[in-house]
Formats: sequence, C-alpha cells, structure tokens
Amino acid sequence: MEKSLVYYTDLRARPGMNLPKKLQGLVRAAGLGKIDMDQKFVAIKIHFGEPGNLSYLRPNYAKALADVIRELGGRPFLTDCNTLYVGRRKHALEHIEAAYENGFTPLSTGCQVIIADGLKGTDEAEVPVEGGECVKLAKIGRAIMDADIVISLNHFKGHESTGFGGAIKNLGMGSGSRAGKMEQHNAGKPQVDQALCRGCHACAKACGQNAIDFGDAGKALIDHGRCVGCGRCLAHCNFDAIQNEDYNANDELNRRMAEYAKAVVQHRPNFHISLVIDISPNCDCHDENDAPIIPDVGMFASFDPVALDQACADACNNMPVLPKSQLADNLAAPGVCSCGDHFIDSAPTTDWRVCLEHAEKIGLGNREYELKVVKL
Repeated sequence: MEKSLVYYTDLRARPGMNLPKKLQGLVRAAGLGKIDMDQKFVAIKIHFGEPGNLSYLRPNYAKALADVIRELGGRPFLTDCNTLYVGRRKHALEHIEAAYENGFTPLSTGCQVIIADGLKGTDEAEVPVEGGECVKLAKIGRAIMDADIVISLNHFKGHESTGFGGAIKNLGMGSGSRAGKMEQHNAGKPQVDQALCRGCHACAKACGQNAIDFGDAGKALIDHGRCVGCGRCLAHCNFDAIQNEDYNANDELNRRMAEYAKAVVQHRPNFHISLVIDISPNCDCHDENDAPIIPDVGMFASFDPVALDQACADACNNMPVLPKSQLADNLAAPGVCSCGDHFIDSAPTTDWRVCLEHAEKIGLGNREYELKVVKL
C-alpha cells in the first residue's frame, strides 16, 4: 500500500507570519483546494470545549480554516454533537451557550454553530459501516451526515479511555449522537474498590446517568443497569478507587470509535487537521485541564485520518516528558517502568494502537505515512 501524505509545520511565528496564517498555509500546501467546494455545505467537526477547560482549540483557528473554505466557494459551519455526561453540552441550548462562552460565535469565527444531533441529542442518521465488525449501523448526528464535505479540526491530546484524542476520536465519538456515544462506550462497566473509596462523591457529581449511589458505609456503589461505561468516574477519582475490571473494554471502545469514524467519512470528500498543542492528559470534555504532559509539537494535516493520528502520536513520543505533570508523576511512582509510549504511560489501561490497527483493517486509512515539512 502506498504511504499516505501527512503535512507538518512548526509553531514558530516570526514577524509577518502568525499561527492562524500558518494554519492556512498548511492546509493549502496539504491540498485542501483539491476538493470541489463550490456552494457545498462543509461541516467543520470541532470540540467547543467544556466551560472551565482552557486547553480546547482557540476559535481563531476555526475562523482561519473557515476563511479558506469560503475562498474555495464552500459554505462552512462549526459542529459537534451532544454529550452523555453531566456538564454544559448535553442538549443543544446549553451546548450553543457553552460554545459561545468559549468564543465560538458567528462574529468571531465567521460561520454558524450547529449542534448536529439536535435539541436533545436524538436527531440522528443510521449509517451502515462498510467493513464494520462491531457496529452495523452507526448513529451519527444528522447535520454532520447532511453536509457535503466533512473536515475535522482536532485538538490532539491525551485521553483516559482511548489513550489519545485526535482525528478518529473527534470524528467517531464526537459525531455520534447520544445513543451513538452510548453504543461506543458500553463495552465495560467500572467497579469501586470499597477499601480505597473515600466517599468524596466526586464520581457521582461527574456521572451523567445517576448511576452512583452510596451505601451505609458512605462508599460509592455503581449501578451497572444505569451505567453506560463512559469512564468519567474513573477520571474524577483521585484515590484510584474506581477501576474497569474488563481491561478489553477500552480496546472495544477504540474499535467501535474507528468504525463510527468510518461511517462519518465514507463516500464523501474529507480532510483532517490536528493541532498538537496544550497536550493535557485527559479529554477536553472535562471542566478542567491538567498540566500538559509534553511540550507543544506543531500542526499536522492530511486526507488520511489514520495516518494523521499515527504521525501525531509518533511526534509526541519523540518529545520529552514535562515535569509536574500526570505523566511525570506516573513514571516517578515506585516500581513503575516506562513502556516507551507517553500516552500509555499516562493512562496505563489504554492502548491507542488498537484503534489505529482496526481503522486500517476496515479501510479507514493507512498507518504508513510520509511526513512533508511545510516551512512558513
């Protein structure tokens, strides 16, 4: 198989060249103009950030991309789907308010914000997944499927369940309706170690399904009948009291996510951009962002989302570990030896490679790539 092309530019911004201009130069060099956008609806799939989290992509980048799309004759809009968990993006009214609060307004970005799965997260299209092994009909936000072209604008960072979040995560999990997200997440359910639980209720506050109760001893109990396996409670427990005993669950999640991403992009033009900056250990769905685990890397773009994720991961694993980060703390723990991968060391129950291997298997893209450096 021929190697996919991935384009890269660094974050140096000298007089006369700022970062939004560099993003525009990168996507032009990577061939975005080859897509016929004349009067086409172009979905820019982005994460608007949970209010309180400050590591999401700045809206300036969205505007820079939207301006190029309009120059090419397209009709861009910014889009995401509603969430499963407690927060301010679980229905469209709150979601749009959160997007505006974080700076994603028509005035600042030059295009409209559309929540793809509608008011309550139920406006979905059932899309057959070609080559799917885990999912036959993916439930995708209808506005994303109504678009003629889909472009993912991704914040590449760590993730507590999938290892990292990049193009496939943004497309697959992010484009799923609420039912689609539940289908991807429900492979495994966490358990509480009663001896370690402090009864602080942080897990219950993070649970969007009201699945966590507290017994007579004041310790957390998870009702697996209500739990959807989203993993938010694991990320919010500071005492390692919550574990997913089905260690294959994250692998299954990664496979389903790849199949959902395939459903989003198959049979229509697509293009993908990842900004590897502010590389926090967890998802931008959190209402906080922990210290970055490694330094900023740069901007990447490709027509192949699998090659793009692989290139970003490789670049991250060539970076040094930042002190006073989750990754540094994990590696400093007694008896811990690095496995040689920053994302697995940061979230040891995850393995992002499962996602990319499966994505390649089902024809989403190619892990083999050639890196083209764009000097701007």
